[in-house]
Amino acid sequence: MNGPSRRVRILVTAIAAVLLAAVATTAVVVGRQNAEPAGGSARGRAGTAADPVAGAAADVHFPPGTRLDALSNGLLSTVSLTDPAGPRTVTTRRCDRAYTAGGTTSCLTPAGALSAPELLVLDKESKVRHSIDLTGLPNRTRVSPDGSKVAWTLFVGGDSYAGGGFSTRTGILDVRSGQRIDSLEEFAYFRDGRRHRAVDINVWGVTFAADPNRFYATVSSKGVRSLVQGDLAAKTLRALADNVECPSLSPDGTRIAFKEAIGADPAKGWRLTVLDLATLRRTRSAEARSVDDQPAWLDDRNLAYGLQRPDGTNDVWTTRADGTGKPAVLVAGANSPAVLPAGS
Repeated sequence: MNGPSRRVRILVTAIAAVLLAAVATTAVVVGRQNAEPAGGSARGRAGTAADPVAGAAADVHFPPGTRLDALSNGLLSTVSLTDPAGPRTVTTRRCDRAYTAGGTTSCLTPAGALSAPELLVLDKESKVRHSIDLTGLPNRTRVSPDGSKVAWTLFVGGDSYAGGGFSTRTGILDVRSGQRIDSLEEFAYFRDGRRHRAVDINVWGVTFAADPNRFYATVSSKGVRSLVQGDLAAKTLRALADNVECPSLSPDGTRIAFKEAIGADPAKGWRLTVLDLATLRRTRSAEARSVDDQPAWLDDRNLAYGLQRPDGTNDVWTTRADGTGKPAVLVAGANSPAVLPAGS
C-alpha cells in the first residue's frame, strides 16, 4: 500500500460529490512521452525506478490486437502491447486508480479540496453505468474477469483503534444488479479454522477468481497482514498465508503475485513475490527494488507493476513471474496497468 502510516493521518471529509462529464473524448499522444505523476501512484520506500531510458526494453510478446489500459498523467489511456512504446490513446477521464476487465472499467476519481472521490463504473463505450460517492483516499481497484464485479479500497480516518496508523474501507459492487457491499469488514474472518474477532480488522487489495463469487484480499489484524480467500455468498474470509499484501491472481488461477514486506516489516519496503496456491511456496521476482503496488498479470508468465522515478513520474515495469530474467520498462509515464485481450 502507498505509505499508509504517513498518508492516512489526514482526515478526508466528503463535502460534495461532483458528477463527471459524459463520454470522455480521446486524443493520441506519443507513448515515449513522460507523463506527470498520477494520484494514487506506486512508491517504493526502499527504492525508486530508474530513468526508463537506461532500462532494458521489455521482452514480452502478445497476439496482435492485445492492448494495455493504463493511466497516463492520471488519464485513462490505451496502448498496443505489440508496440507498448508507441503511440497511445488518451481520454479526458481522470482517475487516481483504474482497472479494466470483461468490458467493465473501474475508475476511482481523485479526492479534491472541495469534492469527495467517486467510484465510476464504465462500459465498453466509456459510458458511466454506476457512480458511488466515497470518502477517503483512493488506493486500489479491481474488476472480475467477466466484468460483473468491481472492488475498491480507500484509506480512511476516524477509526478510534487506528491511532497513528491507518484504516481502510473495501467494498464490492455487483455491476449487473447494482447491489453492493460497503465494507468487507462485515464478513466473518477465520484463522486456523477459528473465527477471529477484533476491532482492528482492515481489508484491502481485492483480486477476483474466474468465478466472481470467489476472491482474494489482504486482511490486517493485530499487526499481521494475511492473504485471505473470500466467499461473497457465504460472507466469509479465510486466512491462507501471512505477510501477503495487495494480491493479484494469475490468469490460470494457480498463483498470487503480491508485495511481501521485507522481514515482515513494511517500514523496510516490499519485494514483488509470487505464491503458489497449492503448495504455498514463494518465489521472489527479479525486481530487487521496493514495489508498493498491486501487481497485474500480463499473461501466465509475466507481471506488470508501477514504480516511480525520483522526479515523480510513474512507469509501468514488467518482470517474469518465475524469478528469472531482468525487469524492464513496459510503458513509460503510466501506471494502473490492465491487459485487454485482442477483440475485447
